[in-house]
Amino acid sequence: MILFILACITSFIPCLALFLWLRNCTKSNETAYTKACDKALIRGILTVFPIILFSGISYLLLRLTKLHTINPLLYQAVYTFIVLAFMEELAKYLSFRGVLKKTDYPWSWLDLTVIMTIVGIGFGLIESVTYAIGAPIPVVLVRGICVPHAGYGFVVGYFYGKAMETRKMSYKMLGFTLSWFLHGLYDFSLSAEFIAINENLMFVALSLAIVDIVLVIIAIRFICKAKKSEKYTKPLL
Repeated sequence: MILFILACITSFIPCLALFLWLRNCTKSNETAYTKACDKALIRGILTVFPIILFSGISYLLLRLTKLHTINPLLYQAVYTFIVLAFMEELAKYLSFRGVLKKTDYPWSWLDLTVIMTIVGIGFGLIESVTYAIGAPIPVVLVRGICVPHAGYGFVVGYFYGKAMETRKMSYKMLGFTLSWFLHGLYDFSLSAEFIAINENLMFVALSLAIVDIVLVIIAIRFICKAKKSEKYTKPLL
């Protein structure tokens, strides 16, 4: 039990460290900015609770279709891509929009990217707790290291900012679709039904875990460069 608790605490460190860095790396002296970051984290955390309710109801409704007995693989695909990935990404996106609407701030491309990434971090923090229950210690640690929701949030935030910069709203859809696809594929690749096709398919989940880590690295690299560029720091909203 002690090892499990230590593993859970350790798994939170990457998320919290990334949040603190994002909160202070661009405009650490602006109170409005840091408050917006805090608000984004709280909204991300609170987003977990309606998703838990929705997932529970959707799970029961989906089971009533008997699809899990007719075609278990298709059932798992629908569950992971729609009930889990799509609704989680939609809920995080709506939370992100809520921060923008209720915060009087001259948002830049960089700000939009940071705020959406933080919403993902907040969501991921609480989700990690729910997934940790009954999970092996290595799984708990891997989820903490990958910080998947931060990466998905970065994708959505980056393309949202690009849409505002170019006035091409299709970029918003592109960012959402990419994050949804990566999220859904990651969840689906971890399912017993998917792995049952062939044990070698475990490499898919491993590859996607690496992608999650790479996304976070790309996010950090982008932010470090963007804060020095007027293109990414000028107000858009």
